[in-house]
Amino acid sequence: MNADASGTGRTARAPRRSSGVPELSELLTSAELRAVRAQGAEDLDDMLRLTPLRYIVPGELRDLGALREGDDATVIVRVVGSQARRMKRRPGSILEVRVADENAQLTLTFFLPKDHIVRWHQEHLAPGTRIAVFGTVHFDPRFHQGAPQITNPRYEPYDGSAEARARLMRPVPVYRLRKKAKQATLRSAYKKAVEFADQLTTILPPTVRAAEHLPSLPEAMRLIHTPQDMAETERGTRHLVFEEAFILQTIFAQRRAFDARTPAPALRASGPLQPLLDERLPFTLTESQAEVGEAIRHELARSRPTNVLLQGDVGSGKTVVALRAMLQAVDSGHQAVLLAPTEVLAEQHHRTILNLLGDLGRADHMHAHPDATRVRLLTGSQSVADRRRTLLDVTSGEAGIIVGTHALLTESVEYAALGLVVIDEQHRFGVDHRRRLRTKGADGKNPHVIVMTATPIPRTAALATAGDLDVLSLTQSPGGRPGITTHVVHEEDPAWESRMWARTAEEIGAGRQAFVVCARIDEREERADVEIMGEVFEDLPSGTDPGPEPRGVTQTAERLARRPQLHGARIGVMHGRLSAQEKQEAMDAMVAGELDLLVATTVIEVGVDLPNASVMVVMDAERFGISQLHQLRGRIGRGEHPGIAFFDTRMPHGSETSELLAKIAATTDGFELAEIDMRRRGTGDLVGEEQSGLHRTLEHLDVLRDEKIIARARGIAFDLVAGDVDLEDHPQLAAAVERRLRDADPNVERS
Repeated sequence: MNADASGTGRTARAPRRSSGVPELSELLTSAELRAVRAQGAEDLDDMLRLTPLRYIVPGELRDLGALREGDDATVIVRVVGSQARRMKRRPGSILEVRVADENAQLTLTFFLPKDHIVRWHQEHLAPGTRIAVFGTVHFDPRFHQGAPQITNPRYEPYDGSAEARARLMRPVPVYRLRKKAKQATLRSAYKKAVEFADQLTTILPPTVRAAEHLPSLPEAMRLIHTPQDMAETERGTRHLVFEEAFILQTIFAQRRAFDARTPAPALRASGPLQPLLDERLPFTLTESQAEVGEAIRHELARSRPTNVLLQGDVGSGKTVVALRAMLQAVDSGHQAVLLAPTEVLAEQHHRTILNLLGDLGRADHMHAHPDATRVRLLTGSQSVADRRRTLLDVTSGEAGIIVGTHALLTESVEYAALGLVVIDEQHRFGVDHRRRLRTKGADGKNPHVIVMTATPIPRTAALATAGDLDVLSLTQSPGGRPGITTHVVHEEDPAWESRMWARTAEEIGAGRQAFVVCARIDEREERADVEIMGEVFEDLPSGTDPGPEPRGVTQTAERLARRPQLHGARIGVMHGRLSAQEKQEAMDAMVAGELDLLVATTVIEVGVDLPNASVMVVMDAERFGISQLHQLRGRIGRGEHPGIAFFDTRMPHGSETSELLAKIAATTDGFELAEIDMRRRGTGDLVGEEQSGLHRTLEHLDVLRDEKIIARARGIAFDLVAGDVDLEDHPQLAAAVERRLRDADPNVERS
């Protein structure tokens, strides 16, 4: 046994084996039950599937005479004697136990809060007792003449048998402790529970387990909680990893099957508007745009809802691909909606689409093309007359393409024949937003959905990796854009900061323009929470340095006007407290070349298209998320001149934040950045609506590490569901799916 004081209280009752799976209260003592309940386990299934955080692997078996400072050692010794004395500065006692082998002596030092625990150890460490001791060795010349000692060691009786010797090398599980539980209490509880693992619910069908060469569930539980070596823990964990992947893929397969039952309009028309647009485009589609466009064309032609993530770096031409898809919907007699997160972006999309379509998008004009459609804009700040006119065109079906913000989601907006929804910058919209648009399809049919992004949120990247989201990627940039270089500037290096502003001035002097982005509008405003690299904290974790308060737009614009390097530069501001008209006037001034530098909040994060802008300075870059930083720098380098982005930070060199900023600066691949974010913040709830927090969904599976396992589980699960969509022949799997979804909406959107 493991000789550690557990204070477990009453004796456990014998379980009633004849009544099925025993209750935890039948197996465990009161203290053990409290510790297990604190972990979140309600029954034996819950309990045994909560695996150890890690394992303590015993050190090499050593002679006392060979011990060195810092050794993690296992030694076989006999107890020579012990002595307890009161601690001087706090309650409790110090118990010193002298042990020895044939060559040397060792002192075991215990710091114990209660007298009964001292007595318990003395009873188990009587002189002459032979024990195995595990711990880290220290030599302190102030005590015991510098002889080796181990503080608060783990120990157990040792009888010299081969079985006992093998037991010494077994890994020891370390469980998550909550509500003052003790490791000894949990280890005792799990040792008892494993004996009844054969009564657990087996989820994996026997044929699946055999094909994957996995141990049975009872055997996996033994390997995990009472392993003989670390190889056994890996074998046991493989069962739970595959089980979790299989459950998730079954959920995804059922959703696909249910999608197939839910009709969607088959958008199969091949003209006339889409071919006419292709003829008028002022550029040639890249090979990537053509391939992705063809894939989307096939998807939209199906009579089941499409869910596609259109991923492409900033400037890769996603808007043109989306417009061609929207025209496919219009050509097929349906409407298409483009949902944007901000009015600035919605208005820009509206202008861009009208410019690309020309007379193809002005059915209400005298000189419109005979096959033209109407393109309408709907935002919250529109005048009553404009809104009424737009709603009339949407309801009547005269408007084939509708561009707008969240205003498109309100109950008052009724579509004549909605067939396609395109969502730009999907990280700005929650699952509920997308679901509301889905319900607006005509004749009980769901519209197809395409979400566009340059940087997927971690949850979306995980879903794409796990295979539940169809991903189409644009890998080329049209027109040979010159690209963007990104630099991290630490303000603790004044020369670098000075050079950053001088470089900005050089670009302005050459006739180009710059953006400076701040995390706040006004530095005088107080915030209860703190945002660091996309994570918002109301209470910062212990030891976390938030750094100085971030700069504001108002004060930064004033400081920049006083900078010698920027003397004479025409500086404007833009932020969320300005009216829609004021924001539009600021952007119009930039487009007209009346401003050289615009100081703004993240209101310019997405969609702003200013080909003459070549510099982006992000102040207090540590206050922005990975996706935000990637989007912000995408606002520059969109014309003939290369872009240069500066991530300005007051965090020190070598800090975790500084290193993360350097990683972001070094890559422009959206999925690579999403993976970085995923490893930091977790994937989010893959079957529910949460968008962050790995612990909420994945217990054993790593969507990056276990990609091959996920692929195998996906193939098997989809084959199984194809023949038994309601899992009538697999009740254990059906129960596991229901259990997984009990805190999530089973009809939640995949993207």
